[in-house]
Amino acid sequence: MPQSVPSFADLLDSARSSALHLEMRDSYGVSSEADLFARWRATGQADTDPDSPFWAPWTSLIRRITARGVVVRRARIVSEPVSDYIRYEHAVTGVNLTAGESVRWLPRRRASDIALPGNDFWLIDNRLIRWNHFTGDGASAPGEVSEDPAAARLCAQAFEAVWERAIPHHEYKIR
Repeated sequence: MPQSVPSFADLLDSARSSALHLEMRDSYGVSSEADLFARWRATGQADTDPDSPFWAPWTSLIRRITARGVVVRRARIVSEPVSDYIRYEHAVTGVNLTAGESVRWLPRRRASDIALPGNDFWLIDNRLIRWNHFTGDGASAPGEVSEDPAAARLCAQAFEAVWERAIPHHEYKIR
């Protein structure tokens, strides 16, 4: 049964051992980053300062939970050649790494035989799922939380299969 959706801070603060994030879209239209993405497209300049006003809330959160020993891993499945948005994400991923996340990239053609859930997700401690829903144009839509054991198993297995095949950020070359 769906539960009320906690904030990302509350969700990640509840983690005891792991927080796994799987991203499977080639473009996101998240309003909070629209100006930064537009500036990057126009100038090639990206905000890569982990302590900037945009990034500080996220990096503080990740630093706080990783300091408690929580492992934070993010995997991205991407089409190649990559979209402009994925180029932008790649350009700013150093911020995630600096904060304490591990990030890997998997070309979509190498994910064809992996059973994947229908939506991006966060999986907390292999038991609590935060489904990330998006509109057709990539804008954030209301999320959903689930503790369904079968769905959590699917997410854990999918994430680990992606992670095993994926390329560490510093080795992934944008095409």
